[in-house]
Amino acid sequence: MATFAALIAVLGLPGSIALFGNAVPVTLQTLGVMLAGAILGARRGALAVLKLLALVAAGLPLLAGGRGGLGVFVGPSAGYLLGFVAGAFVVGLLVERQRRVTFLGVLLAALVGGVGVVYAVGIPVQAVLTGVPLAETALLSLAFVPGDLLKALACAAITAAVARAYPAAVRRGGREG
Repeated sequence: MATFAALIAVLGLPGSIALFGNAVPVTLQTLGVMLAGAILGARRGALAVLKLLALVAAGLPLLAGGRGGLGVFVGPSAGYLLGFVAGAFVVGLLVERQRRVTFLGVLLAALVGGVGVVYAVGIPVQAVLTGVPLAETALLSLAFVPGDLLKALACAAITAAVARAYPAAVRRGGREG
């Protein structure tokens, strides 16, 4: 879990890119969230994200552009950070339910949990915190879709490869270990 918390942190450090005036930066962190859920499973994937968020809350600069501290939990990205936890859980739950881990199965899990769930939490919270109408916030968030689709594809490819090379590494079938 600590390794995946570190991976998510590293994927956010390169910088802070805001597209089309959106207050939320573009990062690769959702790839780490998707991978945490897909490989660690629902519970451990969500716990990995919570570990990262605890370190951020303690002030470590682990988010895009070196942000950290309690202030990030009241900023425009707050909903996405909360969505990371739910997203990792849903990705993990969907992968755990698969009889056999496949590229398409993981892709669907990553799209539902790592994109859909994260957006479902992030967009409304961003709208409330920024005072921008929900429809406008959702429209601005469309800028994230192409990159998130690529991240979901990468998650599916990586997870399927890990499952083939080391099947015990990917949690499925509700098994705990």
